[in-house]
Amino acid sequence: MSDAHNEQQSAIKTPKQLLAAVAGFFLITVIGIILLVQFVTAQKLTGEGSDSQSAEAIAERLSPVANTGFTFKDASGPKVLQSAEAVYTSTCVACHGAGVAGAPKFGDAGAWTARLAQGYDTVLKHALEGLRAMPAKGGNPDLDDVEVARAVVYMANASGGKFKEPEVPAPAAAADGAAPAAEPASAPAPAK
Repeated sequence: MSDAHNEQQSAIKTPKQLLAAVAGFFLITVIGIILLVQFVTAQKLTGEGSDSQSAEAIAERLSPVANTGFTFKDASGPKVLQSAEAVYTSTCVACHGAGVAGAPKFGDAGAWTARLAQGYDTVLKHALEGLRAMPAKGGNPDLDDVEVARAVVYMANASGGKFKEPEVPAPAAAADGAAPAAEPASAPAPAK
């Protein structure tokens, strides 16, 4: 073995030079951070045409959901039956408005003729239980059978049918304490 030492040579040879190098490193790092903070905060950056940071936009985002037009339903309250047109607009129009998946279009007498010939009870049964691509109650299980029956009569009569609108069952005291179904506010109460 040889007695030669493999020592590495460094640019820093004295403690004074080491102290100056460490101080210089920290000074450059601090100056870099200060310049970066100034660059980021120097001007307000928003997208072109964006007012997402305006007071009005922020207030709108923070406003309660109830203020945006949602209606909350009291599940323990009495059931309020929708009108035939309301049921059609909320549920049936999705398919019967455009004739999707073979559904007869609203007001198309030719498409409804064969169905109307089957009679009210058959058409209502298909609406309540579903038929081919149409799900039961048009896919809205929250609908009452009377609401579906009203919508069936509404669509059928608009297409040449002569069905009579179903009577709303008289309110009966429920054994489980539930409130009876109520007539919609817009429709007149049935004559007694």
